[in-house]
Amino acid sequence: MKLMSRLPADPQTFIRANTALEAPAMVPEFKLWLASEYVPIWQATEAWLEEQNIDPPYWAFCWPGGQAVARYLLDNPTLVAGKRVIDFAAGSGVSSMAAAKAGAASVLANDIDLLSLVAARLNAEANGLSIDTSSADWLAGRDGDPETEVVIAGDVCYEREMSKRALDWLRGHANRGRLVLLGDPGRNYFSAQGLEERARYEIPTTLQLENRGMRETVVWRVLPLLKG
Repeated sequence: MKLMSRLPADPQTFIRANTALEAPAMVPEFKLWLASEYVPIWQATEAWLEEQNIDPPYWAFCWPGGQAVARYLLDNPTLVAGKRVIDFAAGSGVSSMAAAKAGAASVLANDIDLLSLVAARLNAEANGLSIDTSSADWLAGRDGDPETEVVIAGDVCYEREMSKRALDWLRGHANRGRLVLLGDPGRNYFSAQGLEERARYEIPTTLQLENRGMRETVVWRVLPLLKG
């Protein structure tokens, strides 16, 4: 059973008060409401988050997988121009924003963290872009099959079970003839089997979040499963 994420009483005000508008390293075209060492959420403790009634704020960081997908779409807009796009586990929404800026006919940012979706909408608004959002738990298979032509995802291979379920779900879309792009910076549970490299980037990161100052991050195309 899916557990609903928590929201502060005024989520938009909470996000603006505890983050700052900053440009991610790989996509300086955008400014997002992000955590930095100068804002309260950067030093957040588990007790503080509980007091604020929120889950861990993964949406407040622009992870390298999402940045890589965003950069790739901005540099290759014909991949999504005029097409329907869904962004799985959208987080801050940076990849969704890139798809919208590249001319997608529609963009649906999906995340089961409700505050993440509020942040994604605020980020899109700050950049004059429009995206739709969904909190459906697509991996659970109870919320239908979203209509789309392109599926994008970044940094979804951080846990063993999540990685397997996400890759199986993404492969299902590839098997239906959809373009599926996945950004990954070499997470522990990532496997390149059945994937095709599309682009590779060196993305600056912070040692407070990653174990190195730069992450080599690859954008992969998920290939359909060949039936023999």
